Amino acid sequence: MNQVGRRVFALWRETEQANPDHRGKHRGLLWRSMKFTRELPVTGQSRMAVRRRPQTSDRLKWSCCSDSDTHRARGVMADFWLISVPLDKTSLTSVEKLKRTITKTHLASCWRFSIPDLKVGILDSLVRVSDDLSKLDTLAECVIKKTCQCLKEVMELTGDKVQEHTLANGDHRLNQKSAAPSPLKTYLTSLRVDLMNCVTKFQWDKAKYPTALPLSTLTDLINKEISQVEAELRSRATAYNSLKTTLQSLELNLNGNLQTCSLNDVLRKEDLVVSEYLTTLLVVVSREKYLQWEKSYESLSEFVVPRSSRKIFEDGNGGIFSVTLFKRAVCEFKAKAQESKFIVREYSFDVEERKQQEIMKLTVHKKEQYGIFVRWLKVNLTQVFIAWIHLKALRVFVESVLRYGLPVNYQAFLLETDRKRSKKLKEELSSLFVHLDPTASMKEVSCDIPGLCQQEYSSYICFHISTNMLEISEPSAT
Repeated sequence: MNQVGRRVFALWRETEQANPDHRGKHRGLLWRSMKFTRELPVTGQSRMAVRRRPQTSDRLKWSCCSDSDTHRARGVMADFWLISVPLDKTSLTSVEKLKRTITKTHLASCWRFSIPDLKVGILDSLVRVSDDLSKLDTLAECVIKKTCQCLKEVMELTGDKVQEHTLANGDHRLNQKSAAPSPLKTYLTSLRVDLMNCVTKFQWDKAKYPTALPLSTLTDLINKEISQVEAELRSRATAYNSLKTTLQSLELNLNGNLQTCSLNDVLRKEDLVVSEYLTTLLVVVSREKYLQWEKSYESLSEFVVPRSSRKIFEDGNGGIFSVTLFKRAVCEFKAKAQESKFIVREYSFDVEERKQQEIMKLTVHKKEQYGIFVRWLKVNLTQVFIAWIHLKALRVFVESVLRYGLPVNYQAFLLETDRKRSKKLKEELSSLFVHLDPTASMKEVSCDIPGLCQQEYSSYICFHISTNMLEISEPSAT
């Protein structure tokens, strides 16, 4: 025990001996005093700090309830409410009642939300900043949703692409396809835990957003960051989707129906007769017309080589037959074949070879771009979310000054609740803090001052932080 602790202990013993009927109360005061001074160094300044009454903000200790971590680990989605109340005596009593209530009923988990001292400025500036922050809040949430949705679409898995996504994430170990979880689900589960920790353990990034700057400048910094991510997301998504569409179109043509599919794997150059006078055509024949083809193909032109037809390839719809004839009869043969609903398809080994090479080239390029794009999405999704939480902190500060006045005197705290309990929690908050503004209980509250009204007006300041964009919809079992 340091000198400060010994001094507090001595004062407690003197007080307890003088008032033996209040020993329980004195022990509680001793415990809070010891907790307040435990880590103070033994200096003259620390002795003065003990004699000074701790500030109200120091006496409000918030700790999270155990349910929140369990919910997050299980993937239960919850919403955060960022709340601000003034530091008057009635509000502090209501805060203590709230803490006791949510501890007993498990309505929510709670944390203290620390916001640094910022430059207040003049009233007109505060009102303008409040209006700008409201619009920027909507933009930031929209960008987060777009980024997360884009990440979900890009990382959507099929069974034979697990290894591709694993390599893009930097893990070169071979995973068993049957046992490997969805990389998308694994990542979003981990991301949700990390982002929720960023909210519950929020610390203002003074290096990125210096507190010495005016509020309008801080707003511009966040606006510039979010707008830049939005523009780059649009550009990168367009380029990646264009590449994916081109590749899918080529693959569809080569693996499509009998009129477009590649035959390089089943057809050899020796199967096609190409000379000065003769040529070989490929004809698509539906399955029900096989017999008609065998009986009539020689009569489609007098220059068809007898018994030259041979079935090259077939699927469930029909087959591809080769036929050899004189070059000068090609046009006549095509016309007669069309009348009989036989389709003559053009085919060139060189053209098909170039298409396959193009597909291989685009496939390699797509894998490279996939890794780059996914890493960019992951990094910027986290960065925009952190910027969004800073923006929420700015809104709390500005609205607290506008509503509660100067000097700056408010307490911000964070509540996490699931959606089933949100209604009951809202009723509890409204009941505890109705003294701040009795008109908030009215169904309609008219307010024409920008920045002082929210979408849902309440007696206390409350901003919602939604996490529904991190939800993963499970595919239905077939």
